[in-house]
Amino acid sequence: MRPLTYSRAVDVQDAIALATANPASAFLAGGTTEVDLIRAGISHSEHLVDVNELPLRGVEDLPDGGLHIGALARMSDVARTPSVVERYPAISRALLLGASEQLRNMASLGGNLRQRTRCAYLRDGVSPCNKREPGSGCAALDGFNRGHAILGTSEHCIATNPSDQNVALMALDAVIHIEGVKGSRAVPIAEFYVVPGSMPERETVLEPGDLITYVTLPKLSVGAKSCYLKLRDRASYEFALASAAVVMKHDGSRIEFIRIAMGGVGTKPWRSMDAEKALTGKAPTVANFHAAAEAALRGAKPQSQNGFKVELAKRCLVHAMNQVRQSA
Repeated sequence: MRPLTYSRAVDVQDAIALATANPASAFLAGGTTEVDLIRAGISHSEHLVDVNELPLRGVEDLPDGGLHIGALARMSDVARTPSVVERYPAISRALLLGASEQLRNMASLGGNLRQRTRCAYLRDGVSPCNKREPGSGCAALDGFNRGHAILGTSEHCIATNPSDQNVALMALDAVIHIEGVKGSRAVPIAEFYVVPGSMPERETVLEPGDLITYVTLPKLSVGAKSCYLKLRDRASYEFALASAAVVMKHDGSRIEFIRIAMGGVGTKPWRSMDAEKALTGKAPTVANFHAAAEAALRGAKPQSQNGFKVELAKRCLVHAMNQVRQSA
């Protein structure tokens, strides 16, 4: 392992200054991702800026009825916070289905937002990978691609975003709050991630020195319910082959509000506005859920080994919508 330097930030502005002083810096929170990437030679970080002493852990109610979650809040703590469990159960469920209990006790909300893909070709350090070495190619295109994306792909990259949490945050219209050398900004999560296109090495809109400080969730309409459903090869410590987060409000005969996001199938947490459009104002019936699922997967581009994800994602989405309907 190559030599690393280490600093401990005392406040947000200190963290940004320490990170920008060395272009090869990375923020260190739980360390459950960054340390792995450094060990594998994927991250070129030479200097770690420890942000764990910053006051960014709280989960607080907002005056407008929404929720404020600090970027350093641990996944397990957020998952069990009463206001999250009661008002945003999709987030609680998504967090509890991610990783292992030990990792959830260390991993932070902000770190999860920045989580890199789990594509084996990125992480083996030797295969062609445009994320690791732009212009080298994508080994997954002609290699083992069973777990790879079918939405938002390009000829340069077909890797999936691995997060469960971020799928739920996408369906709940979360806003990411960022501090950086250019000041403060708030980015809707729908604009936070970028599809690979011709620049797969760029996964988010974050700039060097940018620090995620907290996430806000808007107040849900009275009567709106949410859920998160994850389908995977085994019951624990496994990434999704397909997942769905659904937020819905209906009166039994008409869907008044619907948000749909999918995981395991996209190069980023995948919001399906086509599916939402297909359901808004319609009756919450299984037939309409199937029609929405068809709309959500219409643009899918499966690879040689992951064509099954198209049907799996449809069934996952229909089942998740049915769960929300029955919970109302």
